[in-house]
Amino acid sequence: MMVGLDDDSTGAPDPTRDTHESSREDPQGGAIDGTAIMMAAAKASVPASVVPYLLDTAQAHLALHAKEYAREFECVYADDELAVFFVPLGHWDTQGVDMEFSPREVDAVRRAHTEHLRRLGTDTDRREEFETALEIREVAVIGRT
Repeated sequence: MMVGLDDDSTGAPDPTRDTHESSREDPQGGAIDGTAIMMAAAKASVPASVVPYLLDTAQAHLALHAKEYAREFECVYADDELAVFFVPLGHWDTQGVDMEFSPREVDAVRRAHTEHLRRLGTDTDRREEFETALEIREVAVIGRT
């Protein structure tokens, strides 16, 4: 069973809620690096132990639509492990509804993808370019399987 967040103000995991497709024992966090996961958890007020499950669920959802992303959105970075796309603002809100995430869960996923892009920007000397684009778009990081 996947642990989700309840909608009360405490942010405590509700172990009886099973709204996510992934039920892996060892969550990986999709294609998102560990530092981005920790930063997203802290900023979104979501327990760090829950974020990898959310990202695995999001990764499974994105992977089903990877060809659509490649056709419809700008790929700003790709390597053997992942592809990064700029998507319209509100993208994660829409996807979060499809994945039955709470608003805080959506925020954690959005923040993790955004932080991963920022780290890539630093590594590739494109941080300023990516920051400017993030003013009008969101980002989706899709791992290659």
